Amino acid sequence: MLAVVERMSAAEFKAKATATKKKNKFNAKAAFVDGIRFDSQHEADCYCDKRIEVRAGLISDLKLQVVVFLIGRDGPLKTRKGRDMRLTVDFTYIDNATRLLVHADAKGAITRDYEVRRAVAAAQGIEVLEL
Repeated sequence: MLAVVERMSAAEFKAKATATKKKNKFNAKAAFVDGIRFDSQHEADCYCDKRIEVRAGLISDLKLQVVVFLIGRDGPLKTRKGRDMRLTVDFTYIDNATRLLVHADAKGAITRDYEVRRAVAAAQGIEVLEL
């Protein structure tokens, strides 16, 4: 038996791919601010607040989507697939009043995976502020 092969143009493929977008499991809607895509409106709002704090001189050195690699007693922690385990926080910045580096994450729903990674980061001395 011969299989029938359907052909489609690149434009048709792209239209089909964008029509079947996967929904966010927490029903968060993506938002854009200053040309930057945020996974949720809450995260975008937190970014706007942080920008205001930068302009007011309360914080400085604002960075987005900062990766923190998780390290245990015997070295880097690994995922089941052998990759280095990491926690990606939404914002890091310097609090100008205390001159300390702050790691902040905009969270709507806290998952078990996030709780474990946050606990490991805390054991490394990295506290994550939830916004």
